[in-house]
Amino acid sequence: MRSLSTEILPSTCPLDCPDTCSLEVTVTHGKVEKIEGTHRNPLTDGFICSKVRRFPRHLYGDERLLQPARRRGEKGRGDFEKLTWDGALDLLAERLGEVRARHGGEAILPLSYGGSNGYLTQDTTDARLFRRLGASRLARTVCAAATGRAVSGLYGKMPGVALEDYVHSRLIVVWGANPSATGIHLVPIIRQAQRGGARLVVVDPRRTPLAKKADLHLAPRPGTDLPVALALIRWLFDSGGADREFLTAHATGARELEQRAEPWTLERAAETSGIEAADIETLARLYADSEPAVIRCGWGQERNRNGGSATAAILALPAVAGKFGVRGGGFTLSSSGAWKLDSAALAGEEEPATRLVNMNKVGELLLSGEPAVRLLFVYNANPLATLPEQEKVRAGLEREDLFTVVFDQVMTDTARYADLVLPATTFLEHHELRRGYGTMALQEGAPVIEPVGEARPNYAIFGDLCRRLGLDRPGEPGSPTELTRALLAQSERGDEMRAELDAPGITYPDTGRTPVQFVDHFPPTADGKIHLLPPELDREAPRGLYAYQEDPGTDATPLALISPATNRTVSSTFGQLHRKQVPVEMHPADAGARGLQTGDAVRVWSRSGEVRCQVRLSHDLRRGVAMLPKGIWSHNTLNGATANALAPDTLTDLAGGACFNDARVEVEKL
Repeated sequence: MRSLSTEILPSTCPLDCPDTCSLEVTVTHGKVEKIEGTHRNPLTDGFICSKVRRFPRHLYGDERLLQPARRRGEKGRGDFEKLTWDGALDLLAERLGEVRARHGGEAILPLSYGGSNGYLTQDTTDARLFRRLGASRLARTVCAAATGRAVSGLYGKMPGVALEDYVHSRLIVVWGANPSATGIHLVPIIRQAQRGGARLVVVDPRRTPLAKKADLHLAPRPGTDLPVALALIRWLFDSGGADREFLTAHATGARELEQRAEPWTLERAAETSGIEAADIETLARLYADSEPAVIRCGWGQERNRNGGSATAAILALPAVAGKFGVRGGGFTLSSSGAWKLDSAALAGEEEPATRLVNMNKVGELLLSGEPAVRLLFVYNANPLATLPEQEKVRAGLEREDLFTVVFDQVMTDTARYADLVLPATTFLEHHELRRGYGTMALQEGAPVIEPVGEARPNYAIFGDLCRRLGLDRPGEPGSPTELTRALLAQSERGDEMRAELDAPGITYPDTGRTPVQFVDHFPPTADGKIHLLPPELDREAPRGLYAYQEDPGTDATPLALISPATNRTVSSTFGQLHRKQVPVEMHPADAGARGLQTGDAVRVWSRSGEVRCQVRLSHDLRRGVAMLPKGIWSHNTLNGATANALAPDTLTDLAGGACFNDARVEVEKL
């Protein structure tokens, strides 16, 4: 047991954010009192977001799950009776065994995402359990699927420009990202670069905080980033701004890309996107003339039918313009590819050839899939609040013949429909090993307090279930120490990394902390080149790569709904802490045409469902766009539905990603 005196202990934030803050936690009498940032991670530089500052409310709030419990009332009411851990795990092991014996392993569906989990609490002992059960596999496509496929197809898993190096850039283009809400440590770096003379361009359908400080803000209609990027590519080729010498030496498919961009004149792209042609040309000239120039490509542009092609076109720009080979030049998407560590290899079992379920289609699967899902195991996720077609997901969770397990830290909207809830630890209560995907750093976190209530960590519970079901094998890593040792052993630098994690508490990949693209590393593709038209992506896209699919809006539902992140939640994590009503935002012209004023109660509807909430007018949105943020819970609206109830379960052109921004809605006064 820890001392009862006040201690200040080191930790690392694993939440789904590019930055991976180094932390210090003040603990008094075994309870977390305060969380601050430290300078151990140079990128995060001693300050943290308000979300993590509020983490003690998450640890000790009324919604925290403290004991295992079994449903005793109707699904959705959140009425449970307490169980012991042995009773809960005996019941769960029995159900897993019964379903497997009667219906086959594919009738079991593990549902997790794990963006806020590290190497130890995702795809280790959990993967071991479900692979050996022969369960259905889950394609985690709700976020970063299309972007991941695009960047891998063009560049392989090549790390991006280090965020710290943006101070060297003369032009910074932030496209589809809002660092003011997610990845806040890039903001002061951009502001420093601007003070040094850098120009800033933001491409986003709304006027984000950075857009208000930008030299140029382009606000495309949702789903039209692809035509804008192709028009820039065409302009570069036509104007002499393309670096043909670089393309000849380092890329394939340049001629084909040029041909596919040819139809997209500035005027056509302007008409399609709603951006002035002159503004697109201004960006093109700035990009051609600025050295170094960097693109911070986010994930907003992927959340529609054209998401994969749009990302590919954006990421092709630095290749076409020859922006690599200099510090502060190139692109950043995710730098997770800098690490070659694979937690799933610790499962000790190859992935079985069972059915692969796209998580965006879970609602449909729960209602009509064959074989039917009989046991749903939800962990590291809150599907009712995060998946599209929310009403289908809800109807599936209401099935009396579906046994749902939710293993979570708090009573989520999904957990209220569970048959069995299990309390999980937070990162302050268990061991974790976390790499950043913005910062190129790996850090280790140890528990700073004893688990609250009877909460237990993922690696312990899934290991216990393996033992109860007779699926464990002697000598397999199961404890955090064993898992960490086995993971680091995958690297030739494992011993060195272990020493650096011990002191100074942070380690970096082989490429170092701030590598330069096309100097310190090159695309890890088969030929070491950029593939601007990868054949496999061209075959996968329904109309071929870079082919534009028209807007899905109708006369009945003319408004494009976007659901971006806010500074209140990480996906849906912390949603229980925000109890106020969350309004749908609209441009004053759109609201005026419908006789709406701020504070009016409205019905926002699409062909998928409806949300009843208040409305707020905002000049930060372009006309034709409404906004209801992601991450909100049922208590944030008048009817308990969220933006996910309005989102279709259609898929992106690459990788089967989610199309949240293809929701087309109408707003009416109640």
